[in-house]
This record gives sequence, structure tokens and C-alpha cells, in this order.
Amino acid sequence: MSKAFTKETDTEVEDDEADAPSPLPAGTKNYITPRGFQAMRDELRQLRRVERPKVVEVVSWAAGNGDRSENGDYLYGKKRLREIDRRIRFLLKRLEIAEVVDPAQQKNHDQVFFGATVTYADEQDNERTVRIVGIDEADLDRGEVSWIAPIARALLKAQEGDVVELRTPAGPQSIEVVRIAYEDK
Repeated sequence: MSKAFTKETDTEVEDDEADAPSPLPAGTKNYITPRGFQAMRDELRQLRRVERPKVVEVVSWAAGNGDRSENGDYLYGKKRLREIDRRIRFLLKRLEIAEVVDPAQQKNHDQVFFGATVTYADEQDNERTVRIVGIDEADLDRGEVSWIAPIARALLKAQEGDVVELRTPAGPQSIEVVRIAYEDK
């Protein structure tokens, strides 16, 4: 069947991000740092005010060129619009349920809580530093782990000098908390 006779709708594309089950444990809040919240708002603003209008302009121009079935600008533009709209819906949902927690307001600097930057040593005395952040802002390349990650859950409520057990696929591993800081990076 020719593509000219098929109906193209936005519902044909799966809403992977927007309709996916939340990675949050049931009954928990979506904690996020002020920096992470601002980054998500900035991305939303960029999508709405810059990217989407540019793509709409290209799609409008391409639609005016006639035959849409083989018009790459039109077809790619429509696909990109669906991607942008899906990301906008996802960001709106996540921002709506976000609970901003400022690590700088943490009063107990002796224990590991959300927003803490923790240096720990494993059994081979290898030191690593992680910062405990919200699930929407976790980035292992920057040393930021989600508060629901196994390493974060093992470290939560620990104090300097405490040895905690981290469950890994290779089996339990003991790690020692070397340093706790509440810095705003």
C-alpha cells in the first residue's frame, strides 16, 4: 500500500518516556536538588521556546512544498516534533511531582543524607566519591548517583568511619565511609 493512503498520527509512536512506569519506589517522593530542578526547567524552556518553534517552521515550509509522502524535511520534522512533545510531557510530569531538597539546608552534616557528597573506600582501599542526587539528575560520569541506587541506599544514614555492607552482583562487599560533605557543586 502506498504511504500516501496511510494516516499519520501522533499516536502511532510509542510514548516510551511519558508512559513508562516510574523508576521511583511506590509511595516515595521524587526528590531532586535545586540544581537538578533548574536544569530540568531550563531544558523544558529550551524545548518550548527554541527547538519546537524551529521544527514547526521547517515542517510548515516543507508541507507547502507539495507531496509529503517523499518529503524528507516534512517526515523528519514530524518525527522530531513527536520526540520533542514526548520529552516536554515527560519533563512536565517529573517537575510536577518533584520535591526540591536543598543539601545546603541539611543540619546534620555528620550523617549521609540526600545531597551528600560521600567518599568511601572499598576492601582494596580504593577510594571513590559519589554525590547522592535525585533519579532525574543522576550521572555516573560526574559521580552522581540516584538516592535509590544500591550504593546510595547502603550509605544513607552512615557516619564517617562507619563500615557498611554494599550488595553487589558478585556478593556483599564492605565499604568504609571516609568523608561526608554537603557542598553545592
